[in-house]
Amino acid sequence: MEPYAKIYQLQELIETKRAADRPGPYKVGVDLGTADVVLVVTDSEGNPVAGSMEWASVVKDGLVVDFRGATEIVERLKKEVEGILGVTLDKGATAIPPGTVGRNAAACGHVIAGAGLDPVCQVDEPVAAARALGIKDGIVIDIGGGTTGVAVLKNGEIVLSEDEATGGTHITLVLAGAFHISTDEAEKMKRDSSRHKQLLPVILPVIEKMATIVRNMLAGHGEYDDYPVYVVGGTAYLTNFGEEFSKAFGRTVHVPPHPLLVTPLGIAMFA
Repeated sequence: MEPYAKIYQLQELIETKRAADRPGPYKVGVDLGTADVVLVVTDSEGNPVAGSMEWASVVKDGLVVDFRGATEIVERLKKEVEGILGVTLDKGATAIPPGTVGRNAAACGHVIAGAGLDPVCQVDEPVAAARALGIKDGIVIDIGGGTTGVAVLKNGEIVLSEDEATGGTHITLVLAGAFHISTDEAEKMKRDSSRHKQLLPVILPVIEKMATIVRNMLAGHGEYDDYPVYVVGGTAYLTNFGEEFSKAFGRTVHVPPHPLLVTPLGIAMFA
Protein backbone atom coordinates (compact mmCIF):
# COMPACT_ATOMS: atom_id res chain seq x y z
CA MET A 1 0.00 0.00 0.00
CA GLU A 2 1.05 3.58 -0.63
CA PRO A 3 1.77 5.63 2.54
CA TYR A 4 -1.25 7.93 2.22
CA ALA A 5 -3.53 4.95 1.52
CA LYS A 6 -2.32 3.36 4.76
CA ILE A 7 -3.12 6.52 6.72
CA TYR A 8 -6.61 6.79 5.21
CA GLN A 9 -7.30 3.15 6.00
CA LEU A 10 -6.03 3.48 9.57
CA GLN A 11 -8.39 6.40 10.17
CA GLU A 12 -11.30 4.35 8.81
CA LEU A 13 -10.41 1.33 10.98
CA ILE A 14 -10.24 3.48 14.12
CA GLU A 15 -13.48 5.27 13.29
CA THR A 16 -15.44 2.09 12.50
CA LYS A 17 -13.77 0.01 15.25
CA ARG A 18 -13.10 -2.87 12.91
CA ALA A 19 -10.07 -4.84 11.72
CA ALA A 20 -8.60 -5.25 8.26
CA ASP A 21 -8.45 -8.85 7.06
CA ARG A 22 -4.68 -9.31 7.20
CA PRO A 23 -2.78 -12.24 8.71
CA GLY A 24 -0.35 -11.98 11.61
CA PRO A 25 2.12 -11.76 13.12
CA TYR A 26 1.09 -8.28 14.17
CA LYS A 27 3.14 -5.26 15.21
CA VAL A 28 1.94 -2.76 17.83
CA GLY A 29 2.81 0.90 18.22
CA VAL A 30 1.74 3.16 21.09
CA ASP A 31 1.96 6.94 20.81
CA LEU A 32 1.69 8.71 24.17
CA GLY A 33 0.82 12.23 23.10
CA THR A 34 0.17 15.40 25.06
CA ALA A 35 -3.50 15.48 24.05
CA ASP A 36 -4.13 11.86 23.07
CA VAL A 37 -2.98 8.26 23.28
CA VAL A 38 -3.07 6.14 20.11
CA LEU A 39 -2.53 2.38 19.73
CA VAL A 40 -1.97 1.04 16.21
CA VAL A 41 -1.62 -2.53 14.94
CA THR A 42 -0.08 -3.37 11.57
CA ASP A 43 0.82 -6.56 9.77
CA SER A 44 4.45 -7.56 9.22
CA GLU A 45 4.64 -5.32 6.14
CA GLY A 46 3.38 -2.22 7.95
CA ASN A 47 -0.16 -2.25 6.58
CA PRO A 48 -2.77 -1.11 9.13
CA VAL A 49 -4.86 -3.83 10.76
CA ALA A 50 -6.63 -2.04 13.64
CA GLY A 51 -6.29 0.86 16.03
CA SER A 52 -7.86 2.90 18.78
CA MET A 53 -7.31 6.28 20.40
CA GLU A 54 -8.39 8.28 23.43
CA TRP A 55 -8.07 11.97 24.21
CA ALA A 56 -6.03 12.40 27.39
CA SER A 57 -3.55 14.67 29.16
CA VAL A 58 -1.07 12.20 30.63
CA VAL A 59 2.01 13.62 28.92
CA LYS A 60 3.42 17.14 29.07
CA ASP A 61 6.25 18.42 26.87
CA GLY A 62 7.11 14.84 25.94
CA LEU A 63 7.27 13.68 29.57
CA VAL A 64 4.85 11.26 31.26
CA VAL A 65 3.23 13.21 34.11
CA ASP A 66 0.44 10.74 34.94
CA PHE A 67 1.98 7.28 34.87
CA ARG A 68 -1.04 5.46 36.28
CA GLY A 69 -3.46 7.29 34.01
CA ALA A 70 -1.32 6.59 30.96
CA THR A 71 -1.02 2.91 31.82
CA GLU A 72 -4.78 2.56 32.34
CA ILE A 73 -5.50 4.20 28.99
CA VAL A 74 -3.09 1.91 27.14
CA GLU A 75 -4.69 -1.06 28.92
CA ARG A 76 -8.13 0.06 27.70
CA LEU A 77 -6.97 0.59 24.13
CA LYS A 78 -5.14 -2.75 24.13
CA LYS A 79 -8.23 -4.57 25.42
CA GLU A 80 -10.45 -2.87 22.84
CA VAL A 81 -8.18 -3.72 19.91
CA GLU A 82 -7.67 -7.28 21.15
CA GLY A 83 -11.46 -7.64 21.17
CA ILE A 84 -11.64 -6.38 17.59
CA LEU A 85 -8.85 -8.69 16.41
CA GLY A 86 -9.65 -11.72 18.54
CA VAL A 87 -5.98 -12.13 19.49
CA THR A 88 -3.74 -11.19 22.42
CA LEU A 89 -1.19 -8.44 21.86
CA ASP A 90 1.96 -9.00 23.92
CA LYS A 91 4.64 -6.59 22.68
CA GLY A 92 4.95 -3.16 21.14
CA ALA A 93 7.01 -0.07 20.37
CA THR A 94 6.83 3.50 21.67
CA ALA A 95 8.31 6.85 20.65
CA ILE A 96 9.79 9.91 22.33
CA PRO A 97 10.72 13.46 21.29
CA PRO A 98 14.30 13.69 19.96
CA GLY A 99 16.85 14.24 22.70
CA THR A 100 14.78 12.68 25.50
CA VAL A 101 17.12 10.70 27.77
CA GLY A 102 17.36 8.80 31.06
CA ARG A 103 14.26 8.13 33.13
CA ASN A 104 12.15 10.40 30.95
CA ALA A 105 12.96 8.26 27.92
CA ALA A 106 12.36 5.03 29.83
CA ALA A 107 8.96 6.13 31.14
CA CYS A 108 7.07 5.41 27.90
CA GLY A 109 8.40 1.85 27.86
CA HIS A 110 7.39 1.40 31.49
CA VAL A 111 3.87 2.59 30.66
CA ILE A 112 3.24 0.03 27.93
CA ALA A 113 4.94 -2.68 30.01
CA GLY A 114 2.53 -1.87 32.82
CA ALA A 115 -0.31 -2.29 30.34
CA GLY A 116 0.88 -5.76 29.34
CA LEU A 117 2.99 -4.96 26.27
CA ASP A 118 6.64 -5.97 26.31
CA PRO A 119 8.51 -2.91 24.97
CA VAL A 120 10.60 -4.02 21.99
CA CYS A 121 11.98 -0.66 20.90
CA GLN A 122 11.72 3.10 21.24
CA VAL A 123 12.13 5.54 18.35
CA ASP A 124 12.27 9.32 17.92
CA GLU A 125 8.81 10.60 16.97
CA PRO A 126 9.73 12.33 13.68
CA VAL A 127 11.72 9.25 12.68
CA ALA A 128 8.59 7.13 13.15
CA ALA A 129 6.60 9.61 11.05
CA ALA A 130 9.21 9.38 8.29
CA ARG A 131 8.86 5.59 8.24
CA ALA A 132 5.07 5.87 7.87
CA LEU A 133 5.47 8.34 5.00
CA GLY A 134 8.03 6.15 3.26
CA ILE A 135 10.56 8.97 3.10
CA LYS A 136 14.10 8.20 1.93
CA ASP A 137 15.29 11.77 1.43
CA GLY A 138 13.26 14.45 3.19
CA ILE A 139 12.47 16.46 6.29
CA VAL A 140 9.77 15.55 8.81
CA ILE A 141 8.46 18.07 11.32
CA ASP A 142 6.47 16.44 14.13
CA ILE A 143 4.51 19.05 16.08
CA GLY A 144 3.33 17.49 19.31
CA GLY A 145 1.53 19.09 22.20
CA GLY A 146 4.63 20.42 23.87
CA THR A 147 7.41 19.95 21.35
CA THR A 148 8.38 20.52 17.73
CA GLY A 149 10.66 17.76 16.51
CA VAL A 150 12.60 17.69 13.26
CA ALA A 151 14.23 14.75 11.49
CA VAL A 152 16.23 14.95 8.26
CA LEU A 153 16.63 11.71 6.31
CA LYS A 154 19.20 11.00 3.62
CA ASN A 155 19.09 7.65 1.83
CA GLY A 156 16.71 6.47 4.54
CA GLU A 157 19.12 7.28 7.36
CA ILE A 158 18.70 10.01 9.98
CA VAL A 159 21.37 12.67 9.54
CA LEU A 160 19.84 15.34 11.80
CA SER A 161 17.27 15.10 14.60
CA GLU A 162 16.39 17.92 17.01
CA ASP A 163 13.55 19.05 19.25
CA GLU A 164 12.34 22.34 20.75
CA ALA A 165 9.71 23.01 23.41
CA THR A 166 6.93 24.68 21.45
CA GLY A 167 3.84 22.83 20.26
CA GLY A 168 0.08 22.58 20.17
CA THR A 169 -0.26 23.26 23.89
CA HIS A 170 1.13 26.74 23.30
CA ILE A 171 -1.66 27.38 20.79
CA THR A 172 -4.17 26.21 23.40
CA LEU A 173 -2.72 28.60 25.98
CA VAL A 174 -2.87 31.52 23.54
CA LEU A 175 -6.53 30.77 22.79
CA ALA A 176 -7.36 30.47 26.49
CA GLY A 177 -5.81 33.86 27.16
CA ALA A 178 -7.33 35.58 24.14
CA PHE A 179 -10.87 34.35 24.76
CA HIS A 180 -10.67 34.26 28.59
CA ILE A 181 -11.63 30.59 28.77
CA SER A 182 -10.17 27.48 30.41
CA THR A 183 -7.50 25.44 28.67
CA ASP A 184 -9.98 22.55 28.32
CA GLU A 185 -12.41 24.86 26.51
CA ALA A 186 -9.58 26.21 24.39
CA GLU A 187 -8.53 22.69 23.42
CA LYS A 188 -12.09 21.91 22.28
CA MET A 189 -12.20 25.19 20.38
CA LYS A 190 -8.95 24.29 18.62
CA ARG A 191 -10.43 20.98 17.43
CA ASP A 192 -13.57 22.66 16.04
CA SER A 193 -12.77 23.16 12.36
CA SER A 194 -15.69 25.58 11.97
CA ARG A 195 -13.80 28.03 14.21
CA HIS A 196 -10.40 27.78 12.55
CA LYS A 197 -10.82 30.77 10.22
CA GLN A 198 -11.73 32.94 13.20
CA LEU A 199 -8.84 31.61 15.29
CA LEU A 200 -6.08 31.91 12.70
CA PRO A 201 -5.18 35.59 13.34
CA VAL A 202 -4.89 34.82 17.07
CA ILE A 203 -2.67 31.76 16.74
CA LEU A 204 -0.63 32.86 13.72
CA PRO A 205 2.28 34.13 15.88
CA VAL A 206 2.65 30.64 17.39
CA ILE A 207 2.66 29.01 13.95
CA GLU A 208 5.29 31.52 12.84
CA LYS A 209 7.36 30.72 15.93
CA MET A 210 7.22 26.99 15.12
CA ALA A 211 8.38 27.70 11.57
CA THR A 212 11.20 29.90 12.87
CA ILE A 213 12.32 27.13 15.24
CA VAL A 214 12.57 24.68 12.34
CA ARG A 215 14.30 27.21 10.11
CA ASN A 216 16.90 27.83 12.83
CA MET A 217 17.41 24.08 13.31
CA LEU A 218 18.20 23.73 9.61
CA ALA A 219 20.39 26.84 9.39
CA GLY A 220 23.77 26.00 7.92
CA HIS A 221 22.44 22.85 6.25
CA GLY A 222 21.88 24.16 2.75
CA GLU A 223 22.45 20.69 1.33
CA TYR A 224 18.88 19.87 2.40
CA ASP A 225 17.24 22.91 0.78
CA ASP A 226 15.71 20.81 -2.00
CA TYR A 227 14.40 18.09 0.32
CA PRO A 228 10.59 17.79 0.57
CA VAL A 229 9.21 18.88 3.94
CA TYR A 230 6.30 17.18 5.73
CA VAL A 231 4.48 18.36 8.85
CA VAL A 232 2.63 15.87 11.08
CA GLY A 233 0.92 15.98 14.47
CA GLY A 234 -2.50 17.15 15.61
CA THR A 235 -1.66 20.84 15.21
CA ALA A 236 -1.41 20.31 11.44
CA TYR A 237 -5.20 19.71 11.35
CA LEU A 238 -5.73 23.47 11.71
CA THR A 239 -7.26 24.89 8.53
CA ASN A 240 -4.61 26.65 6.39
CA PHE A 241 -1.86 25.52 8.79
CA GLY A 242 0.27 24.20 5.94
CA GLU A 243 -0.03 27.42 3.95
CA GLU A 244 0.81 29.69 6.88
CA PHE A 245 3.68 27.48 8.05
CA SER A 246 5.06 27.49 4.51
CA LYS A 247 4.98 31.30 4.36
CA ALA A 248 6.82 31.66 7.66
CA PHE A 249 9.25 28.84 6.88
CA GLY A 250 10.06 30.09 3.41
CA ARG A 251 9.56 26.69 1.80
CA THR A 252 6.55 24.63 0.80
CA VAL A 253 5.51 22.08 3.41
CA HIS A 254 3.22 19.12 2.85
CA VAL A 255 0.55 18.09 5.37
CA PRO A 256 -0.41 14.40 4.98
CA PRO A 257 -3.99 13.22 5.52
CA HIS A 258 -4.91 12.67 9.18
CA PRO A 259 -1.56 14.04 10.44
CA LEU A 260 -2.28 12.88 14.00
CA LEU A 261 -2.07 9.24 12.90
CA VAL A 262 1.18 9.36 10.93
CA THR A 263 3.56 8.98 13.87
CA PRO A 264 1.56 6.19 15.61
CA LEU A 265 1.49 4.23 12.34
CA GLY A 266 5.24 4.63 11.98
CA ILE A 267 5.85 3.52 15.56
CA ALA A 268 4.05 0.24 14.85
CA MET A 269 6.22 -0.29 11.78
CA PHE A 270 9.30 -0.25 14.01
CA ALA A 271 7.91 -2.87 16.43
